[in-house]
Amino acid sequence: MHLRDGGHYRMRRHACFVQSLPQSLLRPVAHRAHWQPVDYNALHGGFERWFEPVETAVANDPLWIGLLASLGQLFAQVKPVTEWFIEAHQFRIDTAGGVGRPTPEGAHRDGVDFVVVILIERKGVKGGETRVFDAHGPHGLRFVMEQPLTTLLLDDERVIHETTPILPADSSGAGYRDTLVLTYRAGGFQAPA
Repeated sequence: MHLRDGGHYRMRRHACFVQSLPQSLLRPVAHRAHWQPVDYNALHGGFERWFEPVETAVANDPLWIGLLASLGQLFAQVKPVTEWFIEAHQFRIDTAGGVGRPTPEGAHRDGVDFVVVILIERKGVKGGETRVFDAHGPHGLRFVMEQPLTTLLLDDERVIHETTPILPADSSGAGYRDTLVLTYRAGGFQAPA
């Protein structure tokens, strides 16, 4: 079970890495469950969620490794650390059932230091407005990520974020939104106590 709301609109692959700094050594971690406390994910938190692993060819690709390592180096300039615990999530949200929910838990923080959202592709959908708001005030931004490789970098301690549901753009009902979400956390992966 991946979604407590019973949804079948969300497919995900998952991988974990540890990045040692300053040398930027990135090493994969054995396949593990994704876990968040209910404080950060009231809908799907508090239990281990197992997803298919990111394909080996992708996880070993030099471009993939370079992307994860470069972002880790960037974030280490903002928050100096000796290690990042990185989770990579390949998402496909589809509209086969009429509505796809990129963030069924609503506006939230992830319980990490930094979050990266990269739009890979969106096809045959409307909606999907991304909303980013100050975690401690009313200020925020709303926009739609439409162009492939549009990238959003978030300081998870300072903002909350969500993406509104997507709907089919036409009567065929076939549409999807693919994203790569990367999280960077100091001090270890989130895990049950």
